[in-house]
Amino acid sequence: MPNPLYDALFAPLATRDTAFLTLPDSSTISGAAFLRLCQQVAGALVAAGLEPGDRLAVQVEKSPSALALYGGAVIAGVVFLPLNTAYTPDEVAYFLGDAGAKLAICDSRKAEALTPIAARCGSTLMTLDADGTGSFADAMTAATPRATPANRTGRDLAALLYTSGTTGRSKGAMLSQDNLLSNAVVLRDLWRFTERDVLLHALPIFHTHGLFVATNTLLLAGGSMIFLPRPDTDALIRWLPHATSLMGVPTFYTRLLDDPRFTRDLVAHMRLFISGSAPLLAETHEAFEARTGHRILERYGMTETSMNTSNPYDGERRAGTVGFPLPGVELKITDPETGETLPQGQIGVIEVRGPNVFMGYWQMPEKTAAELRENGFFITGDLGQIDADGYLTIVGRQKDLIIAGGYNIYPKEIELELDEAPGVRESAVIGVPHPDLGEGVLGVIVPEPGASPDTGAILAALGQRLARFKIPRALEIVDELPRNTMGKVQKNALRDRFKDRFKP
Repeated sequence: MPNPLYDALFAPLATRDTAFLTLPDSSTISGAAFLRLCQQVAGALVAAGLEPGDRLAVQVEKSPSALALYGGAVIAGVVFLPLNTAYTPDEVAYFLGDAGAKLAICDSRKAEALTPIAARCGSTLMTLDADGTGSFADAMTAATPRATPANRTGRDLAALLYTSGTTGRSKGAMLSQDNLLSNAVVLRDLWRFTERDVLLHALPIFHTHGLFVATNTLLLAGGSMIFLPRPDTDALIRWLPHATSLMGVPTFYTRLLDDPRFTRDLVAHMRLFISGSAPLLAETHEAFEARTGHRILERYGMTETSMNTSNPYDGERRAGTVGFPLPGVELKITDPETGETLPQGQIGVIEVRGPNVFMGYWQMPEKTAAELRENGFFITGDLGQIDADGYLTIVGRQKDLIIAGGYNIYPKEIELELDEAPGVRESAVIGVPHPDLGEGVLGVIVPEPGASPDTGAILAALGQRLARFKIPRALEIVDELPRNTMGKVQKNALRDRFKDRFKP
C-alpha cells in the first residue's frame, strides 16, 4: 500500500546493516535495527487503538526511541505532534485539548502532573524515557510489530506543529506528507547530501529544524547521524572529527568560536555547516570563516513551510542574507496593506508559495484564510527585501516575534504574565541583539505608582508558569512606555533604546 513518507524515508532502511545512528557512548544502531524499532512503535500505537489520522502528542527527551516515535507514526498513518520538552503542564493541556490527541507520551517524571490533564482532554497517557523504558516501551515489547505501512496519500496529514501568534493563542500548522517529502528532496539535492554524509545532530527533535529538515534529509539521502542529546560544546568538539556536516542554530557557532579547541585543523575534513532558526550575526559569519576557512550556509524557514530559501552551495554565501528561494518555491515581497508585489529592493512582507507550504491551521479556518491566500501564497509576517543580485534579507518581523536560540517566543504571552505581577502597571516584551542567542528576551515594566517591583521575584514566579526559554533574560524598569498618537506601544523605540542591553 502506498505511503509516500514511509516509501521514501524508511523503507530503504530494511536492507541497511550499516550504522544509521551513532550514540554518545560510540554504540551504533543500524538502519535495519532502527526500522524494526519504528515497526515496534507502530505496533504499539495500533494496539493502543490509534487509527490513521488520529493525533499522537509526544513530549519526551531526545533519544533513538523518541525518534522512532516519529517513524512509527508514519508507518501507522498517525499524525505526529511533537511538543517542546520545556512546556509546562498548563501549556501542554492546551495542545492536547486543541488537537484532540488520542494518545500522549511523556517522560515518566512528568506523568504525575500530566495524568489529570490527559484525562480531562480525553487522551490516554503513557511514558517513554530516554533510556528506552516506560509504559509505552512495555507496550512496544508486548505488541506485534507492524511491518506493513498504513495506506496514505501525499495529501494526508502527517504532522501537526504548533506555532503562536502575538495574541498568544497557539495555532496548529497542518503539514502533509507531500509538504515534508518535497522539502527533503529539494534539500538533499541542493545541499548535496549523499549516503556518505555523517550529520552531527545536536538539535532538538520537537522542532522542525531537527526533526524534519535534518532527519528527513539524511534519511532520504541514505546518510547517517551522530545523535547527541543536546548541543554540548565538549561533545560537539569530540564528534566533529567523525562528521561531514553540522546543522545548528547561531548559538552552536558562537559557543564553538568561544572555545580555543575549535580550530581549522579540527574541521578541515568537514563538508558543510548550516545555520538557521534565528538570525546569524554578520560578525559571527566572518569570525567563523576566519577561524575555520568554512563559510556557514544560512537559510530561512518556518514551522508552516519548513525551508523556503537558502544561500547557494556553490557560489557566494552572503553574510546577513538567507539566499534565494528553493527550487519549486516562489517568493515575493508585498505591501502589507494592499498585498501588491513591491519592486525589487523595497521592504515588505515575505510571501511564499510551493509544495512545502502547509495545508492551513488546525480548526482555524478564519486564521487560515487570513494568512493563506486563495492563490496558494502564504503571508509569512516576516519583513524582507531582495537585493539587486536576488539575495533575500530578513529585516524584521511584522508581528514582533522573538527568536532566541532557535525558539519562537511570542511577547504577548509573557506580557500577560508580567502585567499580573505585584507592583507592575504594564509591560512590553521585546527581542534585542544577543551575542549567543541571536536575540535575547527583554522585559520592560512600568511600576504601579509608589511601587518598587522585585524583578528577581517576578522572574522566579514566571519560571513556574512558562517554559524556561520564554523567561526574559532581564527586566528593565521605566517610567512609561513610548506610544504613538493612537496609544500603541512603540516597540521599535524600546528596541533602539535597549539594543545594547546584552552586548558583551
